[in-house]
Amino acid sequence: MSRFLRTGAISIRTIYHKIEEDVDFRKNTSGVDTYISELAWRDFYNMIYHYYPDANSKEMVEKYRGIPWNNDDELLEKWKQGQTGFPLIDAAMRQLNEIGWMHNRLRMAVASFLTKDLLMDWREGEQYFSERLVDYDPASNIGGWQWAASTGTDPVPYFRVFNPTRQSERFDPHGRFIKEWLPELENVKKKHIHQPANMTKEEQKEAGCIIGEDYPAPIVDHKTRRERAIELFKDKT
Repeated sequence: MSRFLRTGAISIRTIYHKIEEDVDFRKNTSGVDTYISELAWRDFYNMIYHYYPDANSKEMVEKYRGIPWNNDDELLEKWKQGQTGFPLIDAAMRQLNEIGWMHNRLRMAVASFLTKDLLMDWREGEQYFSERLVDYDPASNIGGWQWAASTGTDPVPYFRVFNPTRQSERFDPHGRFIKEWLPELENVKKKHIHQPANMTKEEQKEAGCIIGEDYPAPIVDHKTRRERAIELFKDKT
């Protein structure tokens, strides 16, 4: 419903009252509760943007301004085009490029990857999302990107770094989403779908997916970049 909320075609109150009418709260409603909380987060970020009107260009937490972000146009382009070698990240970015939308979990994962794995300025990602998202909302987008970069609301756990492989294993265990958007991995077996670069030469040939040709090898080492990202923020605390 995000694109309709963005354009004002429907209101949060309308959605909330519809939920109240139709949902039997005597049953397990954890998914519904999460949905309602996301509506509340939307209003929260609108409130935050009111009090931090320059958040589109400045970190909300002043001590994190001036972080020496990595400037690498080649890496940025690989992130944009879904060519990072991390299947979940690549599938999410290709979905964004194709239909202008992605799930909130994926937005957090790709934002964490850009800011913590590639060590790149969150403004680059926010700008790209503003160009691609059909439901683009400045307050929500800026707030979400600053949260992922640990420069905005809830900045204390700067050591929160999404592991792209763990996220993939947890939220797309069978690789169905990955294979939908990365056809070159269609014949990769489940045990390798989250890390296709771990396939042997023989397995690559069997899957019809040669790493470095049909699909890229990981462009960074997650463990190394995670440690570096934490160091960047420690230097500012």
